Amino acid sequence: MLKTWEPKRMRIADIAKAADVSQVTIYNYFGSKEALIEESLKDFLDRAIDGFEEVLNQKRSIKEIVEYTIIQEKETYAAIPPSLMKKMMLEDQEMFRYIQERYEQAVLPLMIRMLEEGKARNEISSKVSVNSVLIFMNFYMQNAGEMLEIAQKQDNRDAFLEEMVHLFFYGISGREE
Repeated sequence: MLKTWEPKRMRIADIAKAADVSQVTIYNYFGSKEALIEESLKDFLDRAIDGFEEVLNQKRSIKEIVEYTIIQEKETYAAIPPSLMKKMMLEDQEMFRYIQERYEQAVLPLMIRMLEEGKARNEISSKVSVNSVLIFMNFYMQNAGEMLEIAQKQDNRDAFLEEMVHLFFYGISGREE
């Protein structure tokens, strides 16, 4: 429903009908529409992290991981409106803490692992330290809300997001051969 409905316009009755459950069931499990949406986003985030870890466990190349990341980025923005993601990240302190915690405990170690494995396979430039990439990623995370807002205003959001991911991984000069 988040793909096609503005969360403010959603009613518990609409959600219950789409899920084929009673409204009471939703209230019993979640207490409110906002809590249901928050739990849904947490689940979405956790599944994305698990998917990324699975890709790393398959020992794919950095190029394959980048391609996977681009696809996931597109799917995320197709599934969750950027305005909702921004609101959840910037305005909801509990959600912000959850995202920050998951970043520190799961995403960051996976990214370090990816970078170290990529460096060991000579797929990442020796001119770039893992620490520098992590600092750059931190800047990216701190400005994610603004980037989501800009992405929403682009004529071709998918192309814009693909360019941002490409810039992150390869810089403005492209990948060194």
